[in-house]
Amino acid sequence: MRIETETTVEDGPALGEIFQQLGYAPVFRYEKFRTEWSQMAGTISGPLFNMDVEALPALPSRSHLVIDETPIGDFAELEGPPAWIDATLAKLGIDAATCITQSYGRLFEAWKERTGSAAENLTFDEIRPAAEVVHA
Repeated sequence: MRIETETTVEDGPALGEIFQQLGYAPVFRYEKFRTEWSQMAGTISGPLFNMDVEALPALPSRSHLVIDETPIGDFAELEGPPAWIDATLAKLGIDAATCITQSYGRLFEAWKERTGSAAENLTFDEIRPAAEVVHA
């Protein structure tokens, strides 16, 4: 488990300037495309569902599944309370021992060691997919 603290920022560049005035400098950038799924009890209906939706357990707030598409691969995340994560892993048939909790910075460093890449940031511009590489 890795705890993340998040908040809404109205003006990202202004916050970046504040960080610089405090003596910080950017050291790593990463890009991703994220798709999020949330399950809302009581909203499942239609001919494919014969389950009593009222009998479904209520989900904890902020529990959702995400798929992040990054330049070094796609990653699934379960975000929510540990008990919900464990139950969802079991429903998906995923062994918790196969899960990772490293940050994208750590994943990127490991990828660079494996591939010998000179990329400094985890961005689509710096890391071209293999399909785009043209061999002469």
